[in-house]
Amino acid sequence: MIIIGLDPGLGCTGWGVIRAEGNRLSHIANGQVRTDPKQALPGRLVRLDDVLGAVIVDHRPDEAAVEEVFLNENPQSTLKLGQARGVVLLAAARRGLPVGEYAARLVKKAVVGTGGAEKAQVHAMVQRLLPGAKIAGADAADALAVAITHAHHLASRRALGNAA
Repeated sequence: MIIIGLDPGLGCTGWGVIRAEGNRLSHIANGQVRTDPKQALPGRLVRLDDVLGAVIVDHRPDEAAVEEVFLNENPQSTLKLGQARGVVLLAAARRGLPVGEYAARLVKKAVVGTGGAEKAQVHAMVQRLLPGAKIAGADAADALAVAITHAHHLASRRALGNAA
């Protein structure tokens, strides 16, 4: 199964594509979509959709996983993040992908073993779980962590289904 993980942001959205075969994970690709802060919001959202759509078409994932929005102290920032997240969800849904959504604490717990892990710990574990992957930046590493979390949850569901 091929999974695309997405870490939404208006300024920078990370994406990462992995292959999950049983408990084995392998890196396929990753990157970041940056938008121009000088551009009007609608144009930035269109760019996000265009680039993510092309990534999905290029890599043909079977499923998508998206990190859930956390609240910022600044309500305006939270709103912009929510709008970017909506576009990310739409980009996956309009291309027919089932979408799993995961809280940041759950991603940290799945990848590192504790929900309070630091970003550096998450990135180190992503590198360990996907050896040899050249990671495009922090947002791409976060997206790969979301994809890994989704792969773990799918494997757990399959195991539970086989145990029943």
